[in-house]
Amino acid sequence: MFKRIRKDIQVILDRDPAARNTLEVILCYPGFHAVLMHRLAHWFYNKGFNLIARFISQFSRFITGIEIHPAAKIGEGLFIDHGMGVVIGETTEIGDNVTIYQGATLGGTGKETGKRHPTIGNNVVISAGAKVLGPFKVGDNSKIGANAVVLSEVPPNCTVVGVPGRIVRKDNKRVASARDEIDLDQVRLPDPIADQIKEINKRINTLEERIKELEGRLNNEAI
Repeated sequence: MFKRIRKDIQVILDRDPAARNTLEVILCYPGFHAVLMHRLAHWFYNKGFNLIARFISQFSRFITGIEIHPAAKIGEGLFIDHGMGVVIGETTEIGDNVTIYQGATLGGTGKETGKRHPTIGNNVVISAGAKVLGPFKVGDNSKIGANAVVLSEVPPNCTVVGVPGRIVRKDNKRVASARDEIDLDQVRLPDPIADQIKEINKRINTLEERIKELEGRLNNEAI
């Protein structure tokens, strides 16, 4: 338990440039508090003390603004940055070295029973306001862009942007491969719609030049 807590603290120091020391993380980081209380709630849940587990999770929500169902399975190295408004559903499974920003939701799409929340692979980054909804997997080393709404499976090593989420592969290269190499950039993400608009504008300019050329030839022939 203490080894896992030390790792939870270290990942915050590694990924957040505003984190100055261990004491500051322990006292001032709601993401750390939420993960710590979830581990306690999850222990009670696995022992069959469901009411105590739910009470701990609701208390955690009250003081941190982060809601994690006690049944959710969370690996090592989870970093919830800022955290306000983060929701992690009951059947969610989260791998190692995952980063989640404020306002993100790992939820379901209705009132299904059984597995209804996503499985998040290792080294995944879920940006601010993103919604990952459904019982599918987000592959290792992938990144979900800010405010993206993801409704279907994401292969490993991909970036997803937009509503609904669109997958943009990065030449089959890994987005991240280890804790120290996790890509936390949420600004310079690919935008396939913008790329298509640029291509359309380029073709329009080419056609306009061609039309002007043809009009010039017709005028010369008329003269």
